[in-house]
Amino acid sequence: MLVAVLVGCEIGFWLLLAGGLLARYVLRRQRLSAALLLSVPLVDVVLLAATVMDLRGGADATFVHGLSAGYLGFSVAFGHSMVRWADRRVAHRLGAGPPVPKPAPRGTRERLRYEWREFGKAAVAWAVACGLLALMMVLVGGAGAGSSDTAELGAWIVRLTVVLVVWFVGWPGWESVRMAVRRT
Repeated sequence: MLVAVLVGCEIGFWLLLAGGLLARYVLRRQRLSAALLLSVPLVDVVLLAATVMDLRGGADATFVHGLSAGYLGFSVAFGHSMVRWADRRVAHRLGAGPPVPKPAPRGTRERLRYEWREFGKAAVAWAVACGLLALMMVLVGGAGAGSSDTAELGAWIVRLTVVLVVWFVGWPGWESVRMAVRRT
């Protein structure tokens, strides 16, 4: 059941986002648009409630429970910027908004700041997801973090940490090295 809720929440996110932007730029209904866009975080609340209810109902912690924590962390950290990203593009296409600026070229200070800012969001996503995973581990109980009941949740902490390290090395770390080499 949790897989269906997770998929439904992802679909719900995009439907609320598209509906909010459609209401803003096509229907010219600003209040409806605001209501739909402000409802986007409710998708996270639904997913969190479903995950906790599933675990409290006695379900074994599975890959999907960990995935839901990762999704929630990503949504909390990147949700606002994803809405802003979509809004700029739709405003340009449908609302005669200004053109979307191109990303700063690699090897520039602007690009370095951008990469560090995005990594900061990734770190927030990691912290939220790992906090939720730790909370789920407590909810599931068992003999502790090494328990078979919580092993899959612990594995998700490792997965998310690997993703964060790769993100650091591949983007802000690489851009920082590139900038340091350019200065010499």
